[in-house]
Order: sequence, then C-alpha cells, then structure tokens
Amino acid sequence: MTSRRTFISSTSAAAALAALGVPLDVLAAGRIKLGKPAGFSFENLIEQARVAATQAYKPQARPPADILEKIDYEEHGKIKFNTDSALYAKGPGQFPVTFFHLGRFFQSPVHMYTLEGAGAEAQAREILYDESYFDMPKSSPARKLPRGSGFAGFRFQESRTADQKAKDWRSNDWVAFLGASYFRAIGDEYQYGLSARGVALNVAVADGPEEFPNFTHFYFEAPADNSTTVTVYAMLDGPSITGAYKFIMHRNEGVVMEIDSALFLRKDVERLGIAPATSMMWYSETFKGTGVDWRPEVHDSDGLAIWNGQGEHIWRPLNNPGRTTASAFGDKNPRGFGLLQRDRDFNNYQDGVHYERRPSLWIEPLDGWGDGSVQLVEIPTDDEIHDNIVAMWVPAAKATAGSSYRLRYRLHWLKDEPYPTPLARCVATRMGNGGQPGQNRPQNVRKFMVEFKGAPLENLAFGELPEAVLSTTRGKFSYVFTEAVPNGVPGHWRAQFDLTVDGDEPVDLRLYLRHKNQTLSETWLYQYQPFKTRTVYGS
Repeated sequence: MTSRRTFISSTSAAAALAALGVPLDVLAAGRIKLGKPAGFSFENLIEQARVAATQAYKPQARPPADILEKIDYEEHGKIKFNTDSALYAKGPGQFPVTFFHLGRFFQSPVHMYTLEGAGAEAQAREILYDESYFDMPKSSPARKLPRGSGFAGFRFQESRTADQKAKDWRSNDWVAFLGASYFRAIGDEYQYGLSARGVALNVAVADGPEEFPNFTHFYFEAPADNSTTVTVYAMLDGPSITGAYKFIMHRNEGVVMEIDSALFLRKDVERLGIAPATSMMWYSETFKGTGVDWRPEVHDSDGLAIWNGQGEHIWRPLNNPGRTTASAFGDKNPRGFGLLQRDRDFNNYQDGVHYERRPSLWIEPLDGWGDGSVQLVEIPTDDEIHDNIVAMWVPAAKATAGSSYRLRYRLHWLKDEPYPTPLARCVATRMGNGGQPGQNRPQNVRKFMVEFKGAPLENLAFGELPEAVLSTTRGKFSYVFTEAVPNGVPGHWRAQFDLTVDGDEPVDLRLYLRHKNQTLSETWLYQYQPFKTRTVYGS
C-alpha cells in the first residue's frame, strides 16, 4: 500500500542552442540545458521496449542513497522549481512544463527530452539536470547531489490564457507524473485526487510482492501555439515488464487523455493490471466505526462503475475491508469502467481539502480488449494518507514471459462519468443493525438502505412502487420493501432489506429496481464483510 502524502543561462549556452536550431522562445529563454540531438519516433521507442524485454533487467543508476535519504518530506517541500526555467514558458498560450526534484520518496531518476521536428525529421534532446533550475535553501541536502543527477517527474502548468478559475499558471498545474508509473490530473473542479498508473503488477498476490515498474524516459512534443493539447511519450521498465506509451492530453473542461501503449513481459505475471486506477476509501455513509474521526466521510472515490460488454451499468460501492479482498467482474470487450466520486455535497465531508471536488476517473477502451475481468482490490486502512483501492482490467489469458500487448484507451478525468446510464443511479448505500426499532435486535442481521435517483423513478404513477430485485451468494433476506425518500425530491427512492448471515466470509449482494418487467435502475453490487462489521459494531 503506497503512501499518497509522502510524497543555461550564459551567452555561450544560448548561442550553442541557437546553432542546434532550438527555438529559444519556445524553451525557457535559453535557461534549459540540452544534450546532443538524436533521432526519435514512437515506432522506434516501441522497438526499444521490445528488445529490452529480451534482455536482463538493469535498474537505472541512482545518485547516492545517503544524500537522497536526507531529502525527506520536509526538505523536499522546500525545493521549488523556478518557473523562469519552465519548458515552453515563452510560447503564446502554451502549457509550461516544470520538474520535480529527487528525494527520499522519489529516488529513481527520470530522463526528460524535448522533441523538435516531426516524422522522420524528429530529434530528441535530453534536458540536463542542473540545480540552478530549483530554488532551495543554501543548507539543502540536494546541493550535495552530483551534477546531472536527474529529475523525479514533471507537471504541466496551466496556460497563461487558461480559464481565470485556474489563476496564475506558475502556481497551478493540471497533470503530474511522479513516482514509478503514477500520474494524475485535475478534473473540472480543479482538484487532484485519485491516481492512474501505466500498469499494475501482482497487486494483492499472496505469493509475491507487488512490483512497481518505472517510467524511465519522457519525451515532450513542442505544443502548438494556443493549443489545448499536449503530447508526451514514455518508456516503461521494470524487472518483469517493459513498455512504450504515447499520451495525447487534452485540457478542456476537465482532462481527457488518449493513451497508446505497447507492453512486453520479461517474466510471468500472476495479475497483470491494465489501465489501473488507484484511490483512497477510508469511510463513507455506508460504514463508519464509532469515534473514527470527526468528519462524516473521508474518501477520494466512493464507488466502482462498470459499463460492461452486454450494456449493463453496474455500481459497486467501495469498502475499507477488515482484510485485503479482490473482486473480479468477468466481461468481454468492456465499454468502460472507473472509480467515481458521486457524492458532491460539502456537508457530507466538512473538510477544507474538499473531497467533494475530487475528480472521477473513467477508463474507456478504444479497441476490443477481449475476455477478462474488471478487478477491484480493497486493502484495509486506518487513515486517509494511504491509497488502498485499485481498479484495473485483467486479461483472461495468462500473462507469461514473452507475451506482448498493444492497447489503446482513453482516460476521462471529470466530476462524472462521460457516458452516464439513462437509468436511475445509486446515490447512497447505508447500513445498520437489523431488526425493528423498539424490539430486541437479532444477532447476525444487518439492515441495508440503498438509494436510487433518476428519471425512470420520476415517471412512476401515483401509488406505484418499484420492485427490489435482490440476490445473494449466501444468507437470507427479510423485511424487504421500497419507498420514496421523504425529502420531496422527485425520483429519489430507496430499497430496504435485512440480511441474515452466519460466518465471517464475504457476501456478494445484487440489487436493481424494476416495475412491470421494466428495469428502472442500474445494478447495485456490494460485498458485505461480516468480519469487519462485527469488529466495529460488536454485534
């Protein structure tokens, strides 16, 4: 489980860059130092990754560990990239690129390149690390790093012609790549939250630790003037895998990324996670132990949404389980899935970090992905500082050494899913002790209240009730009924039921609303954890 809050300026140099044909107005007024030019193409990058997968893994050389260890969270926070040195800072309406410094939590150097020209004429020049790009205290341990130590990651700042809500580009960024193959973007609420990854290897596999391959090289295309699109290429490398990526990133109302990836396996991988999303769920209205925290809810995402290959829309509320669990939702050619933050009411969080503004992340395959499953891994956590949720696509075929994958998909960083169901959607899952008020509460009985809201429920005639269609992998239901939520909101209904179940093994529940054989709502799935519930409520 990873922690989420750990986290050329001489005349001769300018003349040399001019001699190489680098447009200084597009770079940082000559402050960025560049290496020698070399040919570049995405096809060649893919070929490099393919060849590397046939060879033994060689980790990237790192600066001295004793120095990096001294650049802890506090020291790292004192190191700020000087925006006067930002890449593409001088182009009209462009998105400047700034860089992250290495430190205790980001020890693997990443090579950065700027691209000039196009097609067969494209040339890559490495952006050479220099401590002068950064503002840091004179006593900073970073000053003891060797020359050319490298960068930890990068981010795109807002354009100076961007929406006024973004304010000054020098202090606002909209996408960031930092650590292993992690990256994230803000949505239309101008807020970071959950993260994506290039790939996930062996998440929650009992026989071996999870592997975190690194993006080792990034290549930036010089953006067109006043464009809302940037293009970045990346090389991935790890003990079990290599890969090449192309990111076309659009900054409009939210952020949309078109990704073309080629992956090559060096070794067998038990659980190969494609297009993984990583988030945090501490607790929600569904489940909160007494005295856990003063806030009503704390989470970056509250559910997994799936639009499967058969056209069914599924909503699975997230758990903070008592023990690590993995759920698989079998499918063929899924239309999309994502970790969403549906609850947008500040009153349900009461926190100045604004969990209600966290973006949702929707993954949209652009080619048929064949047989496999959307898999959800939920890991116990006792605080909000840990990412404990992973959602990903796992192909059905075994991921064996020598296998290769070419996958295209689109990531939507928005406050809502881009293709919402026309059916009523689940808006809350509430849970409590079973039985009825004023009577002795029975043992091993849990009450569920599942709320739905949407147009199909608004169209019910007066006196008509939707039917709750329920199923479970074990246990029995009682006291099942539906009713309109008494808040005066049209189309807001809830289904209530009690579940009686013995033992501590998880229970998978399924529910949707219908009327006269017409489906009215998306499908609610939930994994009830009797062990977790008894631990907290003592029932």
